[in-house]
Amino acid sequence: MPIQVLMPALSPTMEKGNLAKWLKKEGETIKSGDVIAEIETDKATMEVEATDEGTLGKILIPEGTADVAVNTPIATILADGESAADLAKAPAPAKQEKAAEAAAPAAEAKSEPAPKNEPAPAAPSAVAPPDPEIPEGTEMVTMTIRDALRDAMAEEMRRDPDVFLMGEEVAEYQGAYKVSQGLLQEFSARRVIDTPITEHGFAGIGVGAAMAGLKPIVEFMTFNFAMQAIDQIINSAAKTLYMSGGQMGCSIVFRGPNGAAARVAAQHSQDYSAWYSQIPGLKVIAPFSAADYKGLLKAAIRDPNPVIFLENEMLYGHSGEVPKLDDYVIPIGKARVVRSGGHVSIISWSNGMSYALKAADELAKEGIEVDLIDLRTLKPLDTDTIVASVKKTGRAVTVEEGWQQNGVGAEIAARIMEYAFDYLDAPVARVSGKDVPMPYAANLEKLALPSVAEVVAAAKAVCYR
Repeated sequence: MPIQVLMPALSPTMEKGNLAKWLKKEGETIKSGDVIAEIETDKATMEVEATDEGTLGKILIPEGTADVAVNTPIATILADGESAADLAKAPAPAKQEKAAEAAAPAAEAKSEPAPKNEPAPAAPSAVAPPDPEIPEGTEMVTMTIRDALRDAMAEEMRRDPDVFLMGEEVAEYQGAYKVSQGLLQEFSARRVIDTPITEHGFAGIGVGAAMAGLKPIVEFMTFNFAMQAIDQIINSAAKTLYMSGGQMGCSIVFRGPNGAAARVAAQHSQDYSAWYSQIPGLKVIAPFSAADYKGLLKAAIRDPNPVIFLENEMLYGHSGEVPKLDDYVIPIGKARVVRSGGHVSIISWSNGMSYALKAADELAKEGIEVDLIDLRTLKPLDTDTIVASVKKTGRAVTVEEGWQQNGVGAEIAARIMEYAFDYLDAPVARVSGKDVPMPYAANLEKLALPSVAEVVAAAKAVCYR
């Protein structure tokens, strides 16, 4: 059956782009990996690679077309033996996606016995229960994570005139990921400051401002670029309170997208969760839900110490319910039990929760109930919540997009061994990104990241051991 080629996205925040050039013509033979076209936005140019082999049957969008929406069919590939008459048979994109999604669970499903030594599981909950900090009857508002971040910054800037935002494209461009929309218009260029492309420089200015008593929010376009500012973050911000004998504080938030996005390759895809979590003097936050993004960012801005606030570009467009409260602040260092179950504890954070939640749904179909923990904060780590869960289930799986060696999952496993060893029925399992630099090709990128199937397999392995 003919295969449709869809307009790809340079990132999850991209909604449309220009189809600049076709590099293949109708009737030409195509191999997997061949570059068939170029697309561009105002920020970058991207090559479109074929993922299937065959013949370029029909170009649906001519080159030079502007503002082509992501996922719009742009061409059709014919397999061997197919002709132009088969073009009408090409399935709609939605059907292709649903078929792919249905195939993975089907391949994984097996008929297996119930887990041994299973305690009576609590009723599973696909929807996270509300935080106890939310008063009963509070109205909930649905918003995207980028809007939750913007609202958190706006509320804190209104509350405290010492709070200001600085970074590349945060002002005139409204943020590289549109997180700071409207802030320049409300607070002026004095408090929403576009910086040159020099992370070492503007991070240092932010640290100096914090030492002088201001409360900067420093945005990195990606935490990969914060490598340029690592000395300012670790040697200046993190150590100042200690080295000054408590006389000089540094209330500063370093925030921005962390980890893999989509098709941004090795130098733009690293997960720095473990890096920063090792440093004394830093607090490290990595939320998943819209409510947690808002409540924890407000807490980070108010904290008297430097905070690393790790966002995820893949989540910016995701929506969730946020309490409609005058001042919604979540305490730093407190994990959240998202789903209750008695068979296995799955512990994750940030985008790792995307895999964990889907895996919990798949496992529930086979009678395995998950106690799912969203850490939210990586430093300080909520060891008590982790240990309490493992004492209940006797089994644990950690899920992270970062590398396994010296990762956050390794630290969690070590703490479980220290504080809950006698309760374990199986060794702690870890699901993580593969030990390779992130590939650019979409098919290899998918293999380098964790998958729902891997989380399901790891949970089954510890349950049936």
